[in-house]
Amino acid sequence: MSLYYDAVSVLTAPATTGGSFKSRIYNSKTLKSSPAQVFALVTEASKWDVLLKEVIENAGILSLEPKLTPLLALLLVHDHLLSKNGIAAPATHPLRQAVERHKVRLKGEFTKARVRRACASLEDLQAAIIREKKAAGGAGISEAMYPRWVRVNNVKTTLDAQLQSTFASYSRVQSLAELTEGQHQLYVDVNVPDLVAVPPGIDFSSSPAYKQGEIILQDKASCFPAYLLLGDQNTQWEGDLIDGCAAPGNKTTHLASLLSSGASKQRSAKGPAIFSMDASPTRSKTLQKMVSVAGADKIVTVLAGQDFLALDPEDSRFESVTGLLLDPSCSGSGIIGRDDVPQLVLPTNSKKTETRGKKRKRRDDEREKDTDHSTVTTAAQSTSVDTERLTKLANLQTHIVEHALSFPAAKCVTYSTCSIHVQENESVVARVLASEVAKRRGWRIMRRDEQPEGLKKWKHRGIRSDASRPGGSDSAVDLSEEELDACLRCWPGDDEGTGGFFVAGFVRDEAAVRVAETDRSRIDDQRSPGSDVPDEYEDDEDEEEWEGFSD
Repeated sequence: MSLYYDAVSVLTAPATTGGSFKSRIYNSKTLKSSPAQVFALVTEASKWDVLLKEVIENAGILSLEPKLTPLLALLLVHDHLLSKNGIAAPATHPLRQAVERHKVRLKGEFTKARVRRACASLEDLQAAIIREKKAAGGAGISEAMYPRWVRVNNVKTTLDAQLQSTFASYSRVQSLAELTEGQHQLYVDVNVPDLVAVPPGIDFSSSPAYKQGEIILQDKASCFPAYLLLGDQNTQWEGDLIDGCAAPGNKTTHLASLLSSGASKQRSAKGPAIFSMDASPTRSKTLQKMVSVAGADKIVTVLAGQDFLALDPEDSRFESVTGLLLDPSCSGSGIIGRDDVPQLVLPTNSKKTETRGKKRKRRDDEREKDTDHSTVTTAAQSTSVDTERLTKLANLQTHIVEHALSFPAAKCVTYSTCSIHVQENESVVARVLASEVAKRRGWRIMRRDEQPEGLKKWKHRGIRSDASRPGGSDSAVDLSEEELDACLRCWPGDDEGTGGFFVAGFVRDEAAVRVAETDRSRIDDQRSPGSDVPDEYEDDEDEEEWEGFSD
């Protein structure tokens, strides 16, 4: 029964740590059950909660079984009715017996609910429930309503091959809005090559293509950095690449996929190499595994446990590095599901049981508090912004990008976050462009007209301040309209089906290098004790010191 008590604990506990709901489950030190099982139970139950509430209430089991709380009842009845293996507990366990004593009544109410919705199959029934939940939620879109994005891995296959195999039974639609929950439909994305979307809920875990690394599940927004860096690949990429903050490996394998498509297929045996690294040894193991499954071993060299900031740009290994992809630690404020524990609609007990006068000792796995609430109540989402943490993160992010600009052969760098805060995004871009290394080496932002064709068409661009958002700052960043238009943004909850994301590209401009060097020489010639040199040319000694990793 630990599975159900673990699920209750993660649903009712306040979010005291950062990260998405899924990552908090997988990083938990207190769960007795497999994190994968807990996450699967919670997410699947959340898809059926409206129906399960109806079945449990009509069956009346809460008034007949005082040991069952509404939340435990919903989780247990879900597995009793919908799991292939039934309730994951011994047949003699009291709570399993409390449900199975009413199996005839529960089965009958479940059948009635399906008939009322005129659904011939479970797949049709789930689609009907999702539609009901969507209608009840109004304009809000829950995590379950986002499409499932699938990237075709060109290292092992092609989009055409997958359309004729993995997606052979899928009908093609022309927009995300046409995707219908529970249906085998497919939308081919217009912004990122070899990316498709299918309705939520479709499981690829047992698909041969997924197991063999031919398809990779990756949010559309996180595909932007690699595509922005390598472009449409009409010509062969010259030089090597670095993914500086790489785990779990989606962006590294996307780089490898792009290098394996188009004109890059004609590259020499010595063609571009990718150095991929993550400072965490544990996360590096995940990175190595993903690279291996994706078949990118021959292209990618994983530097396990390597901190990007500790790399020496002058190291001979990196003398041919011309492109760097940076997706450093951030607040994660754009992640769909961050601090958004599924709010299950729970059954109510028509007969409230009397509170017992005697206190009794309960086992650790029976500590769930009784509740008659109609939804699971969790810690309220805070609209306040932790400005101190954002400042530390922005300092780190700026430091990382400036370090990348110092690699001798570098000609293109992309910077991205899964944050919606200007302080981590446009403000970092402004600080980088104003840095000494950017001026000295001629770095500027990659303009919209220089971006790959698919991203030129992306409508969401940079913003000047957070003033329009709750808890946002009204301070504006010092970027021109052209520079803001060069920044790409994604917003969670809109009709694009992505999480919140930001990406910008930086490119070397030889003309800018010469101008910067000329100006620096002129200033050095004019400089003398007491001379009045414009502040923008002085070294920024007052810049906040980088305070290291905060996560």
